[in-house]
Amino acid sequence: MSELSLVGTRHLTGHILEITFSDGHQSVVDFALFIFSVGHSDYEPYKNVDKFLTFNIEDGNLNWDDYTMVFPVGDLYLNRIIKHH
Repeated sequence: MSELSLVGTRHLTGHILEITFSDGHQSVVDFALFIFSVGHSDYEPYKNVDKFLTFNIEDGNLNWDDYTMVFPVGDLYLNRIIKHH
């Protein structure tokens, strides 16, 4: 999946995004569990939905505030947002 990239997003509700990938696949990903359970101060601002929605697509991936929060494209594709320690 190394050549796979994100080509679009659509906000559904709360912290849930529908993500479209370069191969046409779409995943509906809920970021809330990660954001609210990680317990790291860097992620605190993203509990606010308006701040969460300030991401952009950069180099085929979702990027929040110069990579403060970023996820592997393969994980997003498979809807496997895991809690990192």
